[in-house]
Amino acid sequence: MKIAILDYGVGNLHSALKAFKLFCPDTIMTEDPGEVRSTDGLVLPGVGAFAAGMEGLKSRRLIDVISEAAQGNKPIIGICLGAQLLLSRGHEFGEHKGLNLISGEVVHFPKIPQRVPHIGWNEIDQPDEVDWNGTILENTGESPEMYFVHSYVMQPENDGDILSQTTYGNFTFASAIRKGNVYGCQFHPEKSGEMGLNIIEKFVQLVESFSKMH
Repeated sequence: MKIAILDYGVGNLHSALKAFKLFCPDTIMTEDPGEVRSTDGLVLPGVGAFAAGMEGLKSRRLIDVISEAAQGNKPIIGICLGAQLLLSRGHEFGEHKGLNLISGEVVHFPKIPQRVPHIGWNEIDQPDEVDWNGTILENTGESPEMYFVHSYVMQPENDGDILSQTTYGNFTFASAIRKGNVYGCQFHPEKSGEMGLNIIEKFVQLVESFSKMH
């Protein structure tokens, strides 16, 4: 079993690599499309601007590779910027196309009394109609705290794609999204202590079961 951390020219890749290697020693960091195709699961980490992230994927010919992986039900997880890129469009410095693996938009925080960017620890809550069992958030407990750094928020088109919500000030946003085996976490599981590592371990287990079936 092999997992690829996609290096597409944005920040914060090494902490993700270190965390995933705890559970899957054969985790590689690569920008090579062929190498990415040969792995059983993909990780899109990243901190930075939406347009630069998409341009980084495009220039490395990774957009089709990610789409193929999603169509083949290969497990994918996006973290922070990587999660936002999973959606249809981003509105940072203009409007830009995303990967469109999950329908929705990425928009700036609305005007709230609290400071933006939203930086630090905050709870993720389970929406009433959502069951975390069988997902990467299984066994994280009730309203676990995760570490956030962001100015933009994910707005999935379908409420059914929202896996967790977080409230900052008087504003509630999607903090984790999911469609099939495609997951996105606005927070940084690799920086969120034991509960964050639990999420990474669950994702690795998902990849492992996928690799055994294929």
